[in-house]
Amino acid sequence: MAQINHPKASPSSRLEQQVGLSNISIDYSRPAVKGRKIFGDLVPYGRIWRVGANASTKITVDSDVQVMGNMLRAGTYALYAFPEAEEWEIVFHSNTEHWGDGRTAYDSEEDVFRIRVKPEVLLYKQENFLISFDGLKHDAVNMIFAWDDTKIMIPISVDTHSLMLKEIEKQFKVNPTAQTYYEAARYLQEKETDYKKALIYLDKAIELGGNTYYFYRVKSLVEAALYDYSSAIKSAKKSLKLADEEGKDEFVRMNEKNITAWNELIIERE
Repeated sequence: MAQINHPKASPSSRLEQQVGLSNISIDYSRPAVKGRKIFGDLVPYGRIWRVGANASTKITVDSDVQVMGNMLRAGTYALYAFPEAEEWEIVFHSNTEHWGDGRTAYDSEEDVFRIRVKPEVLLYKQENFLISFDGLKHDAVNMIFAWDDTKIMIPISVDTHSLMLKEIEKQFKVNPTAQTYYEAARYLQEKETDYKKALIYLDKAIELGGNTYYFYRVKSLVEAALYDYSSAIKSAKKSLKLADEEGKDEFVRMNEKNITAWNELIIERE
C-alpha cells in the first residue's frame, strides 16, 4: 500500500569526522524535548536506550580505534546506552540489524564492549538530541551526546602515528616528489619526533623542489628543535626572503619573530 511521505518527528541525521587519517561517521535520529522530562522519565533509568530515535544509532570507523582502552575494529556498530542518574553504560554492539533498541531480541552476548561514563550537566537546554565531535587532535577526539540538560563525553583515540608512517613508506615507494618529502618532514616536526630524519627529508625536498619559503620555514623549526639555532636562523632568513618576494606577509612576521627569539637564545648560551 502507498504511504504518504511526511516530515519525521525525529529527523535522521548523519555526521562524519576525520581524525588524523581515520574517518568516523554516525547515523542517528534526533528526537526533541518538547517540554518533557527526558532522562529518568521519557528515557527511563536502568533500561536500554537506542541513543536517539527510530532505528538503532550506527557508528562506523574505517580503521581500528580505541574507546577508553577498548579496541574497536574497523567496521559498523550499533550504539546503545543504559542511563542512570550518576553513571551511564555505553554499549558498542555488533548486531546492527535490530530496529530501535532491539527489545527482547537484544542479546548482550553480541556486545563488543561496554564503557562507563559520568553524565555532565549542560549549561543550556539542548532541544534536539545531538551527537557531535569536539576536542579534535591528530590522534584523538571526543564523541559527545547532548540532550535536554545532559551531556555525555566519550574519548576516542586513533593510532595515527602508525598509520602515517605506513603512508609515508608507501608514498616513498611510488616516485616521491619534493612535496612528498616535505609533507613527511612536516608531519614529524608537528609530531615533535625524529627531527634528524625530518631534516634529511627537508634537504631532499629542497634539492628536488628548489627554493620554497615553506620548505625553509619548516627546516628552521626542525633545526631549532635540534638546538642548532645558527642554522635555524639561516633557514628562517631564507624563508623570510622568499615569503617577502611572494607577498606572504604572515610568514615574514613569523620568521622575524623566530629569528629574534633564536638570536636571544644564542646570546644566553655565550
